Amino acid sequence: MRAENSATARTSIAVPGAPRAADRPGGSSGAAPGGSSRDGDVRGSGRPDPRTGTLMAALGVVAFSLTFPATAWGLEGFGPWSLVAVRSVLAAIVAGGCLLALRVPPPGRRHWAGLAVVAAGVVLGFPMLTTLALETSTTAHAAVVVGLLPLTTALFSALRVGTRPSRTFWAAASAGAAVVIAFTVQQSGGALSSADAYLFGALLICAAGYTEGGRLARVMPGWQVIGWALVLCLPLTVPVAAVALSYEPVELTAHSVTGLLWVAVGSQFLGLVVWYRGMAAIGIPKASQLQLAQPLLTLVWSVLLLGEHLTPAAPLTAAAVLVCIAVTQRARG
Repeated sequence: MRAENSATARTSIAVPGAPRAADRPGGSSGAAPGGSSRDGDVRGSGRPDPRTGTLMAALGVVAFSLTFPATAWGLEGFGPWSLVAVRSVLAAIVAGGCLLALRVPPPGRRHWAGLAVVAAGVVLGFPMLTTLALETSTTAHAAVVVGLLPLTTALFSALRVGTRPSRTFWAAASAGAAVVIAFTVQQSGGALSSADAYLFGALLICAAGYTEGGRLARVMPGWQVIGWALVLCLPLTVPVAAVALSYEPVELTAHSVTGLLWVAVGSQFLGLVVWYRGMAAIGIPKASQLQLAQPLLTLVWSVLLLGEHLTPAAPLTAAAVLVCIAVTQRARG
């Protein structure tokens, strides 16, 4: 009896004010298949430690860095509307299959508005706007939007989630963004193109999607966040894909198919799975600053996969960006 009372006391202290399962209506915890509660939250789902979270966010950045070169490949055989719609449908099929296989219950009503923001930002808006931009812009120039994305995401996080990073963090983040912008503008010859309106629009809508997704990843697994966002878009992406494929010419080549499969499965689903998981573990501001390395990685891929030219300034820029990333990861908040 004494041991039993002691165990009960410890439980009460560990979870203050939490009703026991037997005290709830119906005498059960309300747990649903897949480890989720009935309102779609996941409690105590084993968030990774900061080091694992940093690794996951970094893997997401690597996956995203291949998006622009893969999109350029995809545009060799698909029109812009076809490419975006089909990639979203394919990603939704993969995500929906995972949700069905694991019998994951739908999220609670209060989460659907946030999932709609994720869908508008990272499933529809960012892919569509950047794909339209890449029709007239090189991947080097398009990397400008990614150079600004970490700082913009941190700003959105401060406004939406209430995070308050330190002055050191903001100084390092601003310096890193300035370095990346200077480098990518220099790479593109210093001239602004007609694609810039698409790129800056993509910057804002993607930052909102990242922030909302990072917030939701605190209460449900990151793969479910992007999974439900993709499924939510199916009523729109399926008819758009059908119409676009009937109007835009399609040429199936090794490049176009590989590019389509990567942006659908790698960038649109798997990359966002580890990205949102990392954001939940280390926080939206710190995770976002890892993306300072993304434009430089994109430029490396553009050289290897697209044959674009890389100037000798790249190693110096990479070193400066790595210093800024290190400072943001150590800064308070």
